[in-house]
Amino acid sequence: MTKIIISGTVDLDPDQLNDALIAAKPLIEGALTETGCLDYDWCPEPLTPGRLRVFERWASEEDLAAHFKSEWYLRMRDTIGKFGMRGADTAKYRVDLSEPVYDSTMTPRADFFTAKD
Repeated sequence: MTKIIISGTVDLDPDQLNDALIAAKPLIEGALTETGCLDYDWCPEPLTPGRLRVFERWASEEDLAAHFKSEWYLRMRDTIGKFGMRGADTAKYRVDLSEPVYDSTMTPRADFFTAKD
């Protein structure tokens, strides 16, 4: 099964960030009910005032395409823009391999130790 990750940032007026998150909460909850939505997180980035960190995981391209037509996406796009949006930088990534960070000895591994060469 293909998995897709969307990761990035959205910059808002710092004075409006809390209000934006309150307005976004029901839209985030709605997106989480969509078929193929594995994660849908919008969180304040603690080092940059007004910056949201976006992290989403989708099971397939079809699920992500359906999301882009859903009320949750369309309403989020319209809602978040009302809070002094200053910029956004997001990208999507297709995942071909996923494995744990820690091996059986609880050692963190940067290499992909379960991949067959």
